[in-house]
Amino acid sequence: MTDKELRKLRRSDLLELLIEAEKRNEKLNEENQTLREQIKEKKINISKAGSIAEAALLLNGVFEAAQEAADQYIENVKRMEEIFGEREEDLKIEHQERKQGFEPEVMD
Repeated sequence: MTDKELRKLRRSDLLELLIEAEKRNEKLNEENQTLREQIKEKKINISKAGSIAEAALLLNGVFEAAQEAADQYIENVKRMEEIFGEREEDLKIEHQERKQGFEPEVMD
């Protein structure tokens, strides 16, 4: 409405317009507050997503370190098997040699 049209309205009509404008204003304020809360939640979610991504990267590093440790352990076990396998063969040979050297003499 133009100023000229507003001037022609009665006080009761102006009061009704004012009440309607106030209601719209309240509704817009409520909507504004709701939207602000939603934005705040989105920011928190985005922040959490960033934290989750960082945590995933850190966990990835932990998993890589754990995999390296597991690989090293398996490598050490294989080396020990080789060493003990060689030592076992040496002990078998030594045992056979002792057994042959200590055979009881048969008495007639």
